[in-house]
Amino acid sequence: MKKIKNFFKGVRKEAKVVRWPDGKTLVKYSGVTLFLLIFFALFFMGLNYLFPLIPKLISWVGGLF
Repeated sequence: MKKIKNFFKGVRKEAKVVRWPDGKTLVKYSGVTLFLLIFFALFFMGLNYLFPLIPKLISWVGGLF
């Protein structure tokens, strides 16, 4: 039980040392995170739709020769 108590004391001590961001910085970083999340979701969704078309594209290009 003493180990658990010491663990949480250490957590509290470290939390006081952390330099927390102000509101403006938090909003800015949250916006960047949201933008990247949407960007990569659309990117991988596009790849998901593109990959099934590759065999059709290869057969179409092969038919030209």
